[in-house]
Amino acid sequence: MAYIKNLFDRNFLEYASYVIKDRAIPDLEDGLKPVQRRILHSLFEMDDGKFHKVANVTGHCMKYHPHGEASINPALVVLANKELFIDRQGNFGNLFTGDDASAPRYIECRVTPFAKDIFYNPKLTPWADSYDGRNREPVLFPAKIPVVLIMGVEGIAVGMSTKILPHNAVEVLEAEIACLSGKKFDLYPDFPTGGYVDVSEYHGGNGKVLVRAKLDTSDPKRILITELPFGSTTESIINSIDAAARAGRIKILGINDFTTDKVEIEIKLARGVYAQETIDALFAFTECEQSISVNLLVIKDGLPAVMTINEIIKHHAKQLVKILTKELELEKKELLDKLHLRTLERIFIEERIYKGIEKMKTAKGVQDAVVSGFKPFMKEIGARGVSDDDVEHLLKIPIRRISLYDINKARDEMEQINARIKEINGLLKNIVAYSISCLKGFIAKIKANEEIGKGARKTIVGAFDKVIAKEVVKRDVDLKYDSKSGYLGTNVSGAKIAEVSPFDRILAIRKNGMYTVMDLPEKAFVGAEAWWIGVADKDALAKTIFTIVYKEKETGCPCIKRCVIEGWIMNKDYFLVPDGAQVLHIDTRSKFIFTVKYTPKPRLKLLSEDFKAQDYNVRGLKAGGIRLAVKEAEKVNAK
Repeated sequence: MAYIKNLFDRNFLEYASYVIKDRAIPDLEDGLKPVQRRILHSLFEMDDGKFHKVANVTGHCMKYHPHGEASINPALVVLANKELFIDRQGNFGNLFTGDDASAPRYIECRVTPFAKDIFYNPKLTPWADSYDGRNREPVLFPAKIPVVLIMGVEGIAVGMSTKILPHNAVEVLEAEIACLSGKKFDLYPDFPTGGYVDVSEYHGGNGKVLVRAKLDTSDPKRILITELPFGSTTESIINSIDAAARAGRIKILGINDFTTDKVEIEIKLARGVYAQETIDALFAFTECEQSISVNLLVIKDGLPAVMTINEIIKHHAKQLVKILTKELELEKKELLDKLHLRTLERIFIEERIYKGIEKMKTAKGVQDAVVSGFKPFMKEIGARGVSDDDVEHLLKIPIRRISLYDINKARDEMEQINARIKEINGLLKNIVAYSISCLKGFIAKIKANEEIGKGARKTIVGAFDKVIAKEVVKRDVDLKYDSKSGYLGTNVSGAKIAEVSPFDRILAIRKNGMYTVMDLPEKAFVGAEAWWIGVADKDALAKTIFTIVYKEKETGCPCIKRCVIEGWIMNKDYFLVPDGAQVLHIDTRSKFIFTVKYTPKPRLKLLSEDFKAQDYNVRGLKAGGIRLAVKEAEKVNAK
């Protein structure tokens, strides 16, 4: 019995260790599970620039992965849908609806150049025999970025599990740059489905987060779900809403799913029920809000270890420096070997050392003749000397190459090698700066990738009570303005100019060209006959060109200034025109014609003149205007 117990204990420990290290938990060094590593290795081996059937990739990968295609195909689809290391062609499923990918025989993939930049370096990769001993597979890839944070991963092993949330690739690399630069950094999850995330209890990847769907409640009788919380699909969201409706927790008429490449779930509300009062119930009783517990467990130095986000960034910053140093040193060694051989070849051919072997009758005699022929040139060759391998290499040079040897071309090649060696020496001396430049290069490649949205963040980080209130509140407050008294606000007996929300900020451009951004006022004085009043929406204002026509204080000459209002400090006054200038007209149209009427004066024949606003460039807010004429302006009429 004791023998059986010991056997059972030993086998269980071996099995548990295998599941933890070789199946479920990713390795810190390259951020991959074994099946993912084997898939990428297969793609590297098969890579010819063309797409491969996923079924063929799976078959190739089975040489390395002993668990069959049932585990390879889903892992490949998940890896491809990250849109970073594998190019896809065909139906790889729908992230929003949860639809499965087509059969492996119908879809195709290939490895991306970016994956090669990050993982591929066979000379620095440790190798081991595959499970059947017929092939060699990578133990770990020398990854140059913290892949485990970018990809995110979930795995259940024996007695432990891991759940690492995905992060924005650009933000991860920027955090690594900050680490190398000795600066502080913060890093929070970013989900491909968008939505909102509250990270107040994230605790560096070992706490929990709250995720919410993004809701559009602009119509009081319906709610649109436009972005999903992480971990949900349109089907699971709809099922949870149906369940809540059947339980009487929310009152709805029906649900329509219009999701295609973007999420759009319409919730029609029952009679007498309005969107604003339904939001809290959706968050409380459906998958529109979820709590996700996270546990950052990875394999580090062959053992499972719980780490934090900052620890992983710091580890990979050091790892990047080590990898780049090894790459440069390896390249330098190869260049020195090449330079040595090119030097020997040049002397061997230029000095006709090969002539000395013509009378030799034995192999040793030939070798000795070559070595003795180099003795007068040992100072040029250096301490490395001439080895037996060098002699063997020289003796294999074909006669055609000797007869066509181009001395100048050989010297140019050696100069290029020396220049590169000098460049490598400089990079090794400034290895941290070189590492930062490599990371910036990776960021540029990610931002150029149209499929992943140029690396833009998709999930909004913040406290839900603040973010959601601003996003879903209705604009049903009347903003009024009395142009005679000059008062603006919600408690003013003037004309209604817009419907706003309590969270909107208001931009007012006064008659004298001064503008101010303020919180929605009950009653504020902005002056009579203000030129422009509206919501200070940065996205909308960034696309709005303000054209200001004014006359100079000293000369009265008409000037034009076109600009965009992009930033501001709340309740601070800014001027669009120089001090003392008189504003004649302000317009927000991108194209229009205006007429400047001049003050009548003796010998002045032309009393008015037409101008096209679009003929003048948009300039900075602090830039001066462009003079239209050297005549005194009286007024402006816009068409």
